[in-house]
Amino acid sequence: MNGPVDPARVIVISGPSGAGKTSIAYRLLGDARFARVVTATTRAPRPRETADVDYEFLSAEAFRERLAAGGFLEYAEVYGDLYGTPRNNVRAIRESGRHCVLVVDVQGVETLKAEGSEDLGTDPLYVFVKPPSMSELEARLRSRGGDSDAAIAARLAAAAEEMEKERDYELVLVNDDIERAVGELAEAIGLTLAPRESAEPAEGRS
Repeated sequence: MNGPVDPARVIVISGPSGAGKTSIAYRLLGDARFARVVTATTRAPRPRETADVDYEFLSAEAFRERLAAGGFLEYAEVYGDLYGTPRNNVRAIRESGRHCVLVVDVQGVETLKAEGSEDLGTDPLYVFVKPPSMSELEARLRSRGGDSDAAIAARLAAAAEEMEKERDYELVLVNDDIERAVGELAEAIGLTLAPRESAEPAEGRS
C-alpha cells in the first residue's frame, strides 16, 4: 500500500454500528481529493442528518424499484431497514478523478467481495473500523439517542460477530482517537492530510 493511490481508487470503510466509520469518512472529505458515495436507505432520518448529503432517503417501494433495475452495487437489510450503494454514484466519483470513499456495513462488504465489480476498480482498499472496547461502543450507541435498550443490545450482539471478520480486511483501525485513526489510513495509501476542524456527522448504516 505504499505510494499514492490511483486517481480512481475506491476506499471501502466498514465496521460495527457506532464504531465511527462515518466520522472517519467525513474526516477524509476535508481533502478535495476524496468524495464520499451517498448511499440510499429506507430508514427515517436521524437528527442532524440531511437528505442527499448523509443518505438518499427512499421509500421501501422506491428502493426495491431501483434494486430491480440494477441500480445498486450492493444492498443489505440491517435492523429491518434497507441500505444500498447506488452504482451511478460510485461511477461518477471515479470518473471525476477523486478517490471514492464508500461506507458499507459488513454484510455489504461480503457482497462486494463475493460478486466483484468493475465499478470498484482493480485495487479497492477495504478498511475495518473497530471501537477500543465493547463498553465504549455501548456508550457511543446510547449517546446517539432514539434507540431502545433492545435495539442497542441487538447492535452490540451484531458488533461482537462483525469484529470477528476484521481479518478479512487489508487495514484495521482502532477508533479511540479519530485523528490518529485517519492518519493511519492516510499513511496506508501514501497520503498526508492537513488537520481539519468540523462537526461530527451522524453515524452511518445502522
